[in-house]
Amino acid sequence: MSPLNIHLADLIARLDEELPDAGDLARISEAHLRAQTLSDLGDQLVDHYVRKARQAGASWSEVGDAIGVSKQAAQQRHAPNVFERFTDLNRHSIVLAQEAARTYKHDFIGTEHILLGLLGEPRGLAYEVLMAKIESERRIRDAVEEAMPPAGQKALRGHIAFRPESKEAIEQASRASADLGHDWVGTEHTLLGLIRAEDSVAARILRDLGFTSDELHQTVETEIIKRSAARDK
Repeated sequence: MSPLNIHLADLIARLDEELPDAGDLARISEAHLRAQTLSDLGDQLVDHYVRKARQAGASWSEVGDAIGVSKQAAQQRHAPNVFERFTDLNRHSIVLAQEAARTYKHDFIGTEHILLGLLGEPRGLAYEVLMAKIESERRIRDAVEEAMPPAGQKALRGHIAFRPESKEAIEQASRASADLGHDWVGTEHTLLGLIRAEDSVAARILRDLGFTSDELHQTVETEIIKRSAARDK
């Protein structure tokens, strides 16, 4: 018996019941998506208890022993999520970046998709900073589309991986937040992260539009100070 009282026959029966008219290939796609979801839930279950153990004083070596992996592997798999300090607006922009990749039928999330995600969140400071200088959202979108790789043949379902330069931009966003002394990572920091990932597609687009890393940094810092002062009044 499964320790979770979940049986393969039940999963098959449920999928067949929910997709009675689907062909075999469509069922394979759906089964793959559900397998990814189950895997993600399993990872979150382990993460939950790893966090509890760490808060109780367990070392990474002890956590690794409990999982059956090395200390280094345990840290890599279960260290705090890179998006943990992201604001809700910034997390939403990342979701929009994934959807942009899906719309263009790309099997990766590039920095160009992340830039589109920031454009899709007009409540974020990044959007305000972009519009203050360029004034035209369409102009930025056109620049992104011009730099975008050709569309793929089929839209992916489930998880889409970040390209290395996108991971670098996300890391740079966290560093930008730390440089400014902030305890959150907002859309404005992601914008800084994009231009700091100097060899990325988004960085080239931003430079072509007239932005520089130093200018963006100063603008973001100034705008945050203005917002803070307005809240204090």
